[in-house]
Amino acid sequence: MNTLLLAQAADEADDAPEIQTPEIRSIDDAVSTVVGSLSGMLEDFLARLPLIVAALLILLVTWGVAALADRVTRKALTRVRLRRSLKDLLRQVAYAAVWVVGLLVAAVIIFPGMTIAKVLTVFGLGSIAIGFAFKDIVENFFAGVLILWRFPFENGDFIECGDIEGAVEETTIRMTTIRQVDGQLVVLPNAQLFKSPVRVMTSRPTRRARLICGVDYTTDLSSAQQTIHDALVACDSVKANPQPEVFAREFGDSSINFEVCWWAGSTPKEQRASRDEVVQEIKRRLDGAEIEIPFPHRTMTFKEPITVQGDATPAEHAHGG
Repeated sequence: MNTLLLAQAADEADDAPEIQTPEIRSIDDAVSTVVGSLSGMLEDFLARLPLIVAALLILLVTWGVAALADRVTRKALTRVRLRRSLKDLLRQVAYAAVWVVGLLVAAVIIFPGMTIAKVLTVFGLGSIAIGFAFKDIVENFFAGVLILWRFPFENGDFIECGDIEGAVEETTIRMTTIRQVDGQLVVLPNAQLFKSPVRVMTSRPTRRARLICGVDYTTDLSSAQQTIHDALVACDSVKANPQPEVFAREFGDSSINFEVCWWAGSTPKEQRASRDEVVQEIKRRLDGAEIEIPFPHRTMTFKEPITVQGDATPAEHAHGG
């Protein structure tokens, strides 16, 4: 009888539900939640995979169309008489417009419920936030557009902005690259270039150069003026039109100073070469005319008499005088 009761109790224990602790139950719930989330994400990804592939194909086509549009625009603008910077602006705008359209189409394909109007709305709100977050980038962008649209210099022009001087290599929407005369490359933000005064040295083929030349006070000024003018005319780098000019300028400390002005090539190298030729030719002509170019003379005066060693007596030599 006891054996029968024990066997029946064992069968009831096997049929009883398994009791789990709260910790085991929470772990199982977490695992099942994670697995369910991953499964849902995988299913959603597989469902959208064809749309993602289509969007990537659209972006690939956009890349090709943008490159083709840039090439076609560049070829078409060669036949139009516009400033080179304006042509660059139109090319960059066309390239960016193609990419904007391609990105909008790709976004609509990936998210079918999103229309182009909604995309533009999100883009407008996002541009405001981006404008506040990236103020300098937006400022450089609009400055670049205005520089390409209106500024009176092109690639290859020599400009000076602050302490930066060199040739403009390229102007983009965001920055301008300047190659200095010593070979260094300077990347200048468009906002700084737009706000600061810019001196365009090669806006014309020629540029005026000047120097000061002094002659002795005893010199006949008309003769010296004509000699300097003849020296300018004899220089190959000096342009005949406008004509070189020589004017008596001021009474210096030791000379009568002439202001010498002439026109030469506008690039820094042409200016230096012309100045070198002019200085040498003026010196040669003044020397030939026996006109002195004065230089400072120093006169030293001593309050007490100074005895020269050669004038000392033998007795003074004997006593170390």
